[in-house]
Amino acid sequence: MNEKKYLAKIIARDSNGIEVISACCSNGNVKVDDIKFLKKNKLFLLSIERPNREKDTNQKIKRSMVNCQFIDDVKSKNIDQNNKNTILELIAINLFKVEEKFEITFLFKNNAFITLFSEICEVTLEDHENK
Repeated sequence: MNEKKYLAKIIARDSNGIEVISACCSNGNVKVDDIKFLKKNKLFLLSIERPNREKDTNQKIKRSMVNCQFIDDVKSKNIDQNNKNTILELIAINLFKVEEKFEITFLFKNNAFITLFSEICEVTLEDHENK
């Protein structure tokens, strides 16, 4: 039987979309070296190995990329950026609106977090094929 492979791509532009991406990524693992902020491009990238909740294959883990666009600034707390091999476990992604700006917060275990600041909310979760 020929089994089709489906790769997810979810685009979030509001709190409901962020909740869907957060649910998909919860309990996923992120290596510190796989977190990038490209300030000139206003782009924040986070590569994550997340549990397969879609049940479309026998795969237990999916490799995905969280892509946040239009990011003006990034702040982190309790993350040692010099230790590139540290693995962070993502608990949730939250969206807050403070005055005219959005704050997108990635909350990890051990009280570590990253907050992104943007005037526009656009976050994409995209799966990559596991090899």
